[in-house]
Amino acid sequence: MDPSSGSASRHGRLLISPSLSTPTFSTRSPSPSPAASPAPHHHQERRNSTSSPKPLVPFPASSSSANRPRSSLGGAGPRGSAAATSASGPAFAHNARLAAALVPAAAFLLDLGGLPVFAVLAIGLAAAYLLDALQLRQGAFFTVWAALLAADVAFFFSASLSSAAAASLPLTVLALLLCAETSFLIGVWASLQFRWIQLENPTIVAALERLLFACVPIAVPALFTWALVSAVGMANASYYFAAFCMVFYWLFSIPRPSSFNSRKQDTPILDSDGILGPLESCVHSLYVLFVPVLFHAASHHATLFTSWASVCELLLLFFIPFLFQLYASTRGALWWITRDARAMDQIRIVNGFVALVVVVLCLEVRVVFHTFGRYIHAPPPLNYLLVTVTMLGGALGLAAHAAGKVGDAASSVAFTGLAVLVSGAGAVVIGFPMMFLPLPMISGYYVARFFTKKSLSSYFTFVALASLMVLWFVVHNYWDLNIWLAGMPLKSFTKYVVAAVIMAMAVPGLALLPTKLRFLLELGLIGHTLLLCYIENRLFNYASMYYYGFEDDIIYPNYMVFITTFLGLALVRRLYVDQRLGPKSAWILTCLYSSKLAMLFMTSRSVIWVSAVLLLAVTPPLLLYRDKSKGASKMKVWQAYFHASVIAFSAWLCRETIFEALQWWNGRPPSDGLLLGSYILLTGVACIPIVVLHFPHVQLAKRFLVLVVATGLLFVVMQPPIKLSWVYRSDFITAAHLSDDDISIYGFVASKPTWPSWLLIATVVLTLAAVTSIIPVKYVVELRALYAVAVGITLGIYISVQYFFQAVVLYPLLVATIVSAAVFVVFTHLPSESSTRVLPWVFSFLVALFPVTYLLEGHLRSKSFADEDEEEKFTNMLAIEGARMSLLGLYAAIFMIIALEIKFELALLLREKAADRGMHGPSSRSSAFPPKARLLQQRRAHAAPTFTIKRLAAEAAWMPAIGNVSTVLCFGICLVLNITLTGGSNRAIFFLAPILLLLNQDSDIFAGFGDRQRYFPVTVSISGYLLLTALYRIWEETWPGNGGWALDIGGPGWLFAVKNFALLVLTLPNHILFNRFMWDYVRQTDAKLLLTLPLNLPSIIMTDILTIRVLGLLGAMYSLAQYMISRRIRIAGMRYI
Repeated sequence: MDPSSGSASRHGRLLISPSLSTPTFSTRSPSPSPAASPAPHHHQERRNSTSSPKPLVPFPASSSSANRPRSSLGGAGPRGSAAATSASGPAFAHNARLAAALVPAAAFLLDLGGLPVFAVLAIGLAAAYLLDALQLRQGAFFTVWAALLAADVAFFFSASLSSAAAASLPLTVLALLLCAETSFLIGVWASLQFRWIQLENPTIVAALERLLFACVPIAVPALFTWALVSAVGMANASYYFAAFCMVFYWLFSIPRPSSFNSRKQDTPILDSDGILGPLESCVHSLYVLFVPVLFHAASHHATLFTSWASVCELLLLFFIPFLFQLYASTRGALWWITRDARAMDQIRIVNGFVALVVVVLCLEVRVVFHTFGRYIHAPPPLNYLLVTVTMLGGALGLAAHAAGKVGDAASSVAFTGLAVLVSGAGAVVIGFPMMFLPLPMISGYYVARFFTKKSLSSYFTFVALASLMVLWFVVHNYWDLNIWLAGMPLKSFTKYVVAAVIMAMAVPGLALLPTKLRFLLELGLIGHTLLLCYIENRLFNYASMYYYGFEDDIIYPNYMVFITTFLGLALVRRLYVDQRLGPKSAWILTCLYSSKLAMLFMTSRSVIWVSAVLLLAVTPPLLLYRDKSKGASKMKVWQAYFHASVIAFSAWLCRETIFEALQWWNGRPPSDGLLLGSYILLTGVACIPIVVLHFPHVQLAKRFLVLVVATGLLFVVMQPPIKLSWVYRSDFITAAHLSDDDISIYGFVASKPTWPSWLLIATVVLTLAAVTSIIPVKYVVELRALYAVAVGITLGIYISVQYFFQAVVLYPLLVATIVSAAVFVVFTHLPSESSTRVLPWVFSFLVALFPVTYLLEGHLRSKSFADEDEEEKFTNMLAIEGARMSLLGLYAAIFMIIALEIKFELALLLREKAADRGMHGPSSRSSAFPPKARLLQQRRAHAAPTFTIKRLAAEAAWMPAIGNVSTVLCFGICLVLNITLTGGSNRAIFFLAPILLLLNQDSDIFAGFGDRQRYFPVTVSISGYLLLTALYRIWEETWPGNGGWALDIGGPGWLFAVKNFALLVLTLPNHILFNRFMWDYVRQTDAKLLLTLPLNLPSIIMTDILTIRVLGLLGAMYSLAQYMISRRIRIAGMRYI
């Protein structure tokens, strides 16, 4: 139905606007003259309006609203816009924002719930995906919610929460409520992804969007804090919570345009229509300000006022978010307080000054004097005064400059004086010599001049003077210490730190250079990043400090690696967006910063450099070679070969890292085959961007890539024997392989020969090469024959050696069997001129080999141990029986593959005939050729082998008969295996009977069998198998040996047999009726079905044999199914009439 046509009918229902829940403010003046009486109109509008105000900073344009049709306020604008918007259906524009919040939350909940929650959610989402693929929209929607509800139920009964409930029941209840709320928000977010909901219920999706933006900043920070506290401890939980609150306040409480703004029928379409109202915005502000403080007070109530440091922590948790909100007000965060920009600016200045003073004083007490007191050389009380002047003056100066208050001459002079004062006071605090005190004051003057005049010469003068002060500080405090830090003397390590600091100070000045000198910034950033990577690698991987027993202290924690990495990536992204960095330098910096994360997972001291080389080799197809103007690739063929070679070489350089990762995963050193397979797999996966992004039209490249990845996977799975010592083996790998731990723990373990795995690898690689047409078996008959024989020989030898290693006599027969099956399958799928005459003989040879191999297995091997003692003879007989069962399984699999192949070819033949009739019918005589038929003709002309389908239909009438023989043999062998291995399980027939669906209509055996009767063999085999099994159970229970129970132990005897036989007979009518119905689909009367249905109840209730009870249940199900199918057929016939 057209959504626009249904809008009028929807207006007839009772609709509640989402904006009626809270008082809001108008964004437009009802008066046409904005200059008339501004003050009275402002108060009147504030009292009477019902929409959100226009913020102090305009809303950022969303991706969905950029191309949205605009409607005027007059005429039929809103109706036409609604129709156009409904037709286009803009998607939800805030998915990335919500994914940043809800995806990690969902991952944490899955980890907390464990396997039951994951299994329930995976099954539910798979069902929802299937329903959505079948275009059952409402079913998919309700399945998603049912999956989330079932996951919540499984989560509530998980072991982790049940054990936590014993410790604190109230906290457990709160945690469960928080998890339930988070899963509800995930469900709401998933609901917004259904386009039909957006089209049919525009007001509901707007309300759901508002609900998400209102609730996510409340629930998600608590869940993130819970996850982080679980990993790092509870010591600083309140600070983590405050940080998460501020992050999600910025993401969701800053006014954003609604994705569904143009669909509101009750309000005009305006750019200033935000998502949240004043009530939600006020609650978010209060939540950020007070909840972290309350959380800290609740978790530290015993030590809350024991010291000034504890009081300062409490004040910091309030005033830091307060300062953050004042900064966020520049983006419209506090729009609900006032719309007057001047009033908001005054609020920012006054409150910011007070908050900044409190934050600076608290940082002095809590951080400066508590942690860095050893570096303060001024005597008290002068040290308190100088530190306050330095920190408070610097903070106020930076805040004034950021707020734009430094502009005129007077403010510039005041700012310069403040910078000079702060620099001098800071120099005195750290003990800078008084005779050199003018140096920091001059540097303060030049940095102030840079901020006020934008003079680059002033900034580089400041960098030179500041570098001298950094050198003095390092020499004065660390130069004489005899400490080894990060695997080197402290004196050497401080050199790298000083160089990194100086380069970091020079980068802002280099960023302001002209475009022609941009390479200086790029070189500076790359050099600084390399130096930072080296310093962090030394601190992280050479972490011991050999001084006064500090060997166990953590010098450089993990979170510092995360912080420097993401700050560096953000800086690179910002400079690249501002066009201060070129694409190549941005690519190099991105790879270098990203490679630092490898240190967190690998202990190798060179992993950061190996990862950087690998990233630099892999990422060029992703980050370079992009022609944004044309959207095409600029990579040449020779460049693709060059990058693939570089990737292979870089992956080989990473062999020690791969070895270490595999050793960590397996718990023992990996084999050389696993190492080589991982290298091939890594190389293939790394080459995927080259093919997918730049050469998607080159089929040969795709095929070769699939072959490389598959080869790597085969090496990883099979781990064939190979020695890499002839290529390269490092000392690290050699030392790992020389370890005696495995022998001391497990002893010497005898293993099977592993060389046959090469044969299986060769078989799979040859098959993939043939399927991807790398080997042109489709067009060359000789290659086809060689391929079939080669695959048969390799697979036959592998099966013989791996599973029949004691029966060497059977090796030729087994290899001949596999070669015959391979030849039959290959030439049935790709027929040749002589295949129709040869293949029946090949199949006859294959069938003849079956009894010969089975009988020789026991007869020849039994002669070899005829003179052995009874115990060894019994053991060997069990081995022969196991080998025979393996042979039966092998032949069952071969016959199954042949039956499947013939079924596929016959279905293809019928489809080709139907297509021929459609194209050569009366409609095909017109000049307009159907596009689908034309495509089919082109594909057939391109891919048809020398032997056509029509000729195959004329000369290969044996195919249905051979398919039926294969199906019957497979089914019979499976029944034998079921009786031998399980003793005739009742459940097995339900899995084995579908094999009979592979039966075909032929001219000899199954002449009257057609597609209409395809389910008849399945049902009749199930009924027959269960009937015979029930009769056998009656015989076995009544006459277990030479005599019956009545003769031996006084059992039920004939009474048992008669009762169960009678109950078995009662189950037969429904089975007979249903199997007849499956053959001819002749409708039975309802009375007959209803009269025969109760006959199954005595068999279900009174029988002593489980098989008869199964027959009774199955008969009742057959009766109900026959009734429903007959009713559906009758209704369809009536509709047709």
